[in-house]
Amino acid sequence: MRYLPAIAGTLLGLLFVVFSLIVLLKLVPVPPPPADGSPFALFMGAFGQTGYLIFVKAFELIGGILVAIPRTRNFGLLVLGPIIINILAFHVFITKGAGLFEPPLVLIVILA
Repeated sequence: MRYLPAIAGTLLGLLFVVFSLIVLLKLVPVPPPPADGSPFALFMGAFGQTGYLIFVKAFELIGGILVAIPRTRNFGLLVLGPIIINILAFHVFITKGAGLFEPPLVLIVILA
């Protein structure tokens, strides 16, 4: 029980570092958004074209590193908190709950 916060912090930090590096270093090809005019297509079109995604991924990287270090874990959670809320809001409002019970739910369980 004593090591549980360290394990959770390391896993959360690793999760954000890996997924931010995948986007920042372009390790996986980005699929084109659907051209059907759906809320998802419009959101991702604006998100990707403006460079805002790179901005968010940079903060995910910084927050992930800070959460992985026990001494700076609280500041890392302060950085990642709004990002996690936005991930949940995206899954609730844009995708209408689709995909909500995969990665976002894992984040909530780790944070709790």
